[in-house]
Amino acid sequence: MCPSETESASPRKRARDDEAAFHELVDRYANEMFRLAVSLVGNAADAEDVVQETFTGAFQAMPDFEGRSSVRTWLSRILVKQAAKWRRRRNVRRTVVLDATAPGPSPEQGLRIDVLGTLETLSPEHREVIALREFQGMSYEEIAEILGVPRGTVESRLFRARQELRGRLKAYLP
Repeated sequence: MCPSETESASPRKRARDDEAAFHELVDRYANEMFRLAVSLVGNAADAEDVVQETFTGAFQAMPDFEGRSSVRTWLSRILVKQAAKWRRRRNVRRTVVLDATAPGPSPEQGLRIDVLGTLETLSPEHREVIALREFQGMSYEEIAEILGVPRGTVESRLFRARQELRGRLKAYLP
């Protein structure tokens, strides 16, 4: 559609087009955003709330999206901010006890639960870089853009976060 057609389109048609684009956005990125949210807030129920707030914020900000970053990066930035708001509202700081002797369905699943539990004990800055890099596979540049910090800050936070995780999980590592 050329710009003149968009400008002359009725407000109702533009709203329908925006709504269709938004639904496509949700369909494409919902699972990825949910996984990121779980890694940032620690559980599925709260992650669903954060994802819902993320897409609500994205819908409201859609007219302002200029395309200077990828949609994935843009949504991730919104989600990271929503997760931070969630943490401030809830003021959640849960203590997670890691128990290597606790029975579990399998050693692999037990370790995964322990890693996610340990991730919750990290500072928000460390949790964010670990989640974005290790769980979402984002580049340092993407993470820097999402968090609004220089690449070097991402690298140092990631280094420190990995060290902290390694120290906390050393009982589980060979």
